[in-house]
Amino acid sequence: MKNQAFDLSGTTVLITGGGTGLGFGIAKTLIDSGSKVIISGRREQVLQRACEQLGEKSSYKVFDLASTNKIPAFVNELEKEVGPIDILVNNAGIHLKKELLDVTDDEYEKVIRINQQSVFSLSREFSGKMSERKRGCIIMISSMASRYGMPKVIAYTAAKSAIEGMTRALAVELSPIGIRVNCIAPGFIETEMSANAFNGDSARMKRALSRTPMGFFGSPDDVGYAVVYLASSAARYVTGVVLPVDGGNSIGF
Repeated sequence: MKNQAFDLSGTTVLITGGGTGLGFGIAKTLIDSGSKVIISGRREQVLQRACEQLGEKSSYKVFDLASTNKIPAFVNELEKEVGPIDILVNNAGIHLKKELLDVTDDEYEKVIRINQQSVFSLSREFSGKMSERKRGCIIMISSMASRYGMPKVIAYTAAKSAIEGMTRALAVELSPIGIRVNCIAPGFIETEMSANAFNGDSARMKRALSRTPMGFFGSPDDVGYAVVYLASSAARYVTGVVLPVDGGNSIGF
């Protein structure tokens, strides 16, 4: 008999930043597991191309998360168009690799607004909808940058550290009403963002690889399968966790 624990048929998912990289990998694995997926982002052409590859169970919605004041309207409009969102994957984010003394207040604030503030606003708005239905699942995407100190990524590190704290706080408040909240902390995954982070810094790349016990960088699918688990009934008794998907990097020496 086929195990149905990981079957997500009948669920509808919103993935922010789903057009490329991690978000695209997550979308692909969720669709393979039976979900209908909506991806959002700023660039319509990127979203269109992604949906062409993802197939008929995907669609997209153009939205800029920097416009946090428009998030309530975005959530209302989306649910009117596609119906209830069962699973929210807060994946979208921006990266800033810069020496601490060169980071301006505006640059710092922009990273915090998109990587942290928008996640709070989206989670708050969808929590309101999910609470009425007494069910729902919110999955955050953090980073190994929140696990230990890394140079030149102060704003990104601060935002992702906040996401992990937010995960625990939301889980305590929302789990009693049927909404589970969990977080994935990817290690070094082969995406355009990670490539920009290394940015020709071969010494930095070697250091990252040398402290990864499994000896290779992950793929977006590796994160996607972890999302499938946390979104599925297989994880029905799991909430408030931060799950590293990092080849052992966070415990490497």
